Amino acid sequence: MRFRPEQHLRRPAEIRAVRDQGRRVDARAFTVWWKDREPVPVTGNAKPRVCVIASTKAVGRAVRRNRAKRRLRELFRQHQQGVPARCDLVIVARSGAADWPMAELQARFAEACTRITPSSA
Repeated sequence: MRFRPEQHLRRPAEIRAVRDQGRRVDARAFTVWWKDREPVPVTGNAKPRVCVIASTKAVGRAVRRNRAKRRLRELFRQHQQGVPARCDLVIVARSGAADWPMAELQARFAEACTRITPSSA
């Protein structure tokens, strides 16, 4: 599946809402924060949205940060069908995101996706 532009979570207020009001899953090389968003009646096929964050303090300089973000975006692209449709994700990279084998990262992300449960509201 493609990672479409409408699946990017870009607005700082939305990212902050996910971090403040959402829940968290620790996957050692990264942390996944998620929050259900309100359904929009106009569009029937809502897709999950994601924002990937990598700080200098946690991951390192620009080359390592960009590599970690690329790898985490690819994980989301490959496993987005496992994420609930109206879910906003913020994935925060740690130092292992740039170095761990991709198979290990995929296993951690797949496990994190199983722990994401939509609220019963």
